[in-house]
Order: sequence, then structure tokens, then C-alpha cells
Amino acid sequence: MIRRIPENQFAKVRLIPQKGLSEWLANVKTLKMILFRTAADFRSWLLKCRNQGIKTGFVPTMGALHDGHMQLIRACRSTADICICSIFINPTQFNDSRDFEKYPVTLENDIEMLEKAGSDVIFLPGVAEIYPDGEKGLEIYDLGNLENVLEGQFRPGHFQGVCQVMSRLLGIIDPDHLFMGQKDYQQCLVIKRLIHILGLPVHFHTIPTIREADGLAQSSRNRRLTPDQRKNATAISRALNEIQVNLAPGSPEPLLKNALKTLERAHFKTDYVSISKADDLQPIQIWDGKEKAVALIAAFQGDIRLIDNILLN
Repeated sequence: MIRRIPENQFAKVRLIPQKGLSEWLANVKTLKMILFRTAADFRSWLLKCRNQGIKTGFVPTMGALHDGHMQLIRACRSTADICICSIFINPTQFNDSRDFEKYPVTLENDIEMLEKAGSDVIFLPGVAEIYPDGEKGLEIYDLGNLENVLEGQFRPGHFQGVCQVMSRLLGIIDPDHLFMGQKDYQQCLVIKRLIHILGLPVHFHTIPTIREADGLAQSSRNRRLTPDQRKNATAISRALNEIQVNLAPGSPEPLLKNALKTLERAHFKTDYVSISKADDLQPIQIWDGKEKAVALIAAFQGDIRLIDNILLN
């Protein structure tokens, strides 16, 4: 049976103060959603939950939330007793500073969406809370070939930044369950490896991609597209669907060429189109008709980089 924090119809999002935490903790069951800014306050609250045998689920985000994130919240709510969501735009995973500066910040809307979706807790740290000793000289993780292919090749250092922030968030939140979206397929594989490296007893859940009615994968970057770019963007999902429908044993090269043409007609500048092994993303040269495979695309519409993928079998 799922045990939840009872909701009070008059409750609003509560900012946990730096002082008087014990009084707030005493009244925690009357709150609808709680917002923490510091790890110390969150951990004090979490200890009380742990002492009651409550199981926690965690959804890490960088804000600019959409229905895809809400699907993660729903999956978390259906699995764990308490759903915890973080909002933190991590500076160490942006290999392009312009991309970091342009990342949308929609905090008020994010909080409202999380409250409606039923998140129990928001963790909203600042950079100094996550990186108290600064962002230089951070640890490096052995991610194997995942760091050298596809996103790893075109965004050098990106996955190190992802692991640096996730190792800290997982250390603070210590969840029983972790939920991430399939749209970031390679990132999911990287985080699974990180969990193995750190030896964490957390159950990892990959949640299927949520799409718009025309097939475009939901993404925080979509809101930056112009109307014409938004129309063009659907070519990514069309190209992936064409690969899935036409995949047959043998060389996938003709499928890759056709996908590139589909993207070019929609004015995309393509980083990669790949048909890869689902477990390690090594490119498939000859498909035997049985091996688990995934098709992945990354391409620019104007200066906006979009990614998507589809499991092929």
C-alpha cells in the first residue's frame, strides 16, 4: 500500500526556513508539498521519513518542465511512498556556455506543475550547495566507451558533468527509486553505470518518451523553436519511425542514408544518425535480426539541438 503525505486543500508550497526546522517537521503531515533549498534541512526531514520505513522516489530535473517530466512524477508516485523532485541547472554538463545561458528558467510554472502532479518534495539547491568547493578539479568517472560515442563524441565532457551532479544528488537524496526518461537514452545508460560504480542500492526506472500529437519528443528545448522550426522538427520522429518500419537483417546503411535525407529536407544539420546495440551503443554493422537495437538521432534546427531515439525490437 502506498503511504502518502496527507493533503490539505488549503496548503501551499512551503519554503522550509533555515531556522525553526523542528517545528516544521512536527507539522509535516499537514503540508501538501515541501520545498528545500539546503541538503542539511532535507536530510533532517528525510531521516524522520526513513525512521517510519517510508520508501522514496527521485526525479532529477533542470526545470523548464513539460508533460514528459510529469510522466516521471506519475511513475514515481505509483512506485514510491514519497516523490522527490529536484530542479537544478547543472553548469558542469554544458560544454557550450551559450547553451547554458539560453537554458529556459520557468521556476514558478515548474512549481505549479509539480504541485498539480502530486510531487511531495522539491529540492531546489543553488550551485554552492552542490559544489561547495567550486566547479574545478572535480572527480572523473570511468564511463567506458559510452563517453566516446554519439553524445559523448559531440558533447565532450558532458557526461562527466552529468555524473558529477548526479553523484551529489544521489548522495543527498539517497532514494530507493530513480526515474529518468528514455528520450535521453544514452544518459540513462551512463547513470546505470554510475550507480554500479558507486555501488548504490537504488532501483533505476527508464520511462518511455512522451510525444506531441505529431510525434515530436517533448523537450525543454522545443519552446525555443520558431513556428517554422517546430514544423520541421517532426522530421526526427519520422526518420526514426522509417528506420523501425524498414529494419531488416543485413546492413543498416541504406536506412541511415534515407534518414539523413529526411532530415536534410527538413533543414536539419545532423550530428549523427545511428543504429546501435541497445546495451552499449556500439554501432551495428550487420544486424542479425535478433540483437536488441536502438536508433538515435541528434540534429540542429537552426541553433537548437534536438535528440530522440526509438527502440527497434
